[in-house]
Amino acid sequence: MRAHPLATDAVLAFGALVSMVVGSFADPHGPHGPTFGTRAPDPFSLVLMLLGAVALVFRRRRPRTVLAVTGGLSLLELATGEPRAPVAMCTVIALFTVASRTDRPTTWRIGLLTMAGLTGVAMLAGPLPWYAQENIGIFAWTGMAAAAGDAVRSRRAFVDAIRERAERAERTRDEEARRRVAEERLRIARDLHDVVAHHIALVNVQAGVAAHVMDKRPDQAKEALAHVRDASRSALNELRATVGLLRQSGDPEAPTEPAPGLAVLDALVDTFRHAGLPVEVILQLDGEPGALPAAVDLAAYRVIQEALTNVRKHAGAGARAEVSVVRVGPSVEITVLDDGGAETGAAPDPGGGHGLLGMRERAGALGGTCSAGPRFGGGYRVHATLPCGA
Repeated sequence: MRAHPLATDAVLAFGALVSMVVGSFADPHGPHGPTFGTRAPDPFSLVLMLLGAVALVFRRRRPRTVLAVTGGLSLLELATGEPRAPVAMCTVIALFTVASRTDRPTTWRIGLLTMAGLTGVAMLAGPLPWYAQENIGIFAWTGMAAAAGDAVRSRRAFVDAIRERAERAERTRDEEARRRVAEERLRIARDLHDVVAHHIALVNVQAGVAAHVMDKRPDQAKEALAHVRDASRSALNELRATVGLLRQSGDPEAPTEPAPGLAVLDALVDTFRHAGLPVEVILQLDGEPGALPAAVDLAAYRVIQEALTNVRKHAGAGARAEVSVVRVGPSVEITVLDDGGAETGAAPDPGGGHGLLGMRERAGALGGTCSAGPRFGGGYRVHATLPCGA
């Protein structure tokens, strides 16, 4: 109906024409009460009904014009028809259309004018007495058409307002999600700054020391190491300036301690154990955890930290967690599982927070992947793959 409004109105107009023609055979003033088939409309009334139905086909395109046309046809029928045919039905439909597509003051101005015009002509110029029930019926039907159209318009406005609020809320959620992602990227940039700056500072210090201990060709060695020291200092200053542009005024200074990694994983797990979350750790790496690239080491630590935080916040009472860090070929796979809790079997809502976005951002920045979702039988699973050569 919405895709083909003209065809819909044509069907409505045909139905109105059939109803008017059938109704014109009814006589409310029969000798023994209302009767059907005891009278027939005259040809002029049939022409008026046909013209009114044709006008209704265009009721959505020109609602006020259609109302004027159908109103004029109804006035002709009310003044000349004997017996009367229900041509006013076209005006009732047209008035409903106008009321549903305009504002309330305009609706009542046009509605009162239509009601008074049709009823006045029916009472004063028609063949029936002014107090006939058909005249009162015209007043009632036109009034109900205006009221019904106004109610439909109000409901449409109410639904549109609800839809607009829902769309605005959706846009707000999207903007909030983008803001949270931007904040997470800023936090990642700060962490990377701490890691890279730490190593560049070490290179700077080692180059400065080497410049003083070189015995062979000391002049050339000192000159080369001086260039290394200057380049490392310049890179450190540029990196600090770049990340400084991302920081907001009033942010606290970056911490001076080394960035966390898997070497301090036990201390991280102990904090959750002290908070009442039993955690089992499986660590299978070639060599010490510190042998991993600094960015991978930091990302693995942050993924485990965020996943355990989600378990602590969202899992039910009595939940248990398992952390697995395994070196598989050129990658490190981190898996964090929880059973959801013995009482509720609850699991974190994958769409309820922004921590999962941060984990995916960290893994994606290193060329890895991170997935999260409910486990079969209850609980939740977070799995991240971090390439060590990233």
